[in-house]
Amino acid sequence: MSTQPKPIASLSLDLDNKWSYLKTHGDAAWQSLPSYFPLLLPRVLDFLAARQLTITFFVVGQDAAMHSHAELLRAVSAAGHEIGNHSFHHEPWLHLYSEAQINNELAQTEEYLIGVTGQKPVGFRGPGYSCSEATLRVLAHRGYRYDASTLPTFIGPLARLYYFMNARLSAAEKAERSKLFGT
Repeated sequence: MSTQPKPIASLSLDLDNKWSYLKTHGDAAWQSLPSYFPLLLPRVLDFLAARQLTITFFVVGQDAAMHSHAELLRAVSAAGHEIGNHSFHHEPWLHLYSEAQINNELAQTEEYLIGVTGQKPVGFRGPGYSCSEATLRVLAHRGYRYDASTLPTFIGPLARLYYFMNARLSAAEKAERSKLFGT
């Protein structure tokens, strides 16, 4: 009989890097892939270790592909945290992709996550909580155990409004992204 208390919550952290926000908001500075991982990850790992907590880190494949992040992501895995797939390009309009495009996003991210952390992800969270039937089919085909792309809150429309008020997007880009942050 285990003396460990049963978990009462599931905690996760989306490792959306600075470049992904710049890209989503139409800022060309994203192309230099600016990162706050070196500042953020050691602090988060120390915080979690001090509380004996393990969580799921949803990692963007582009960040796993960067050599400068390899040691930091290995430290996340070595500390016992689950590594989840958060797509390769972190485009919140992933729900508009074809199944082949979604499959490529997941496969490319898996390749880098396995190579860097040794973990094959079993969980997925869509960027901007984007999800579609095509995404779910691809996840099932690839053997994922769960999708965490749900954001059950009233805040989705508010997040979408804020995004459109502040992003540097054309009318066509705004129309394409009209279902960001849930529907």
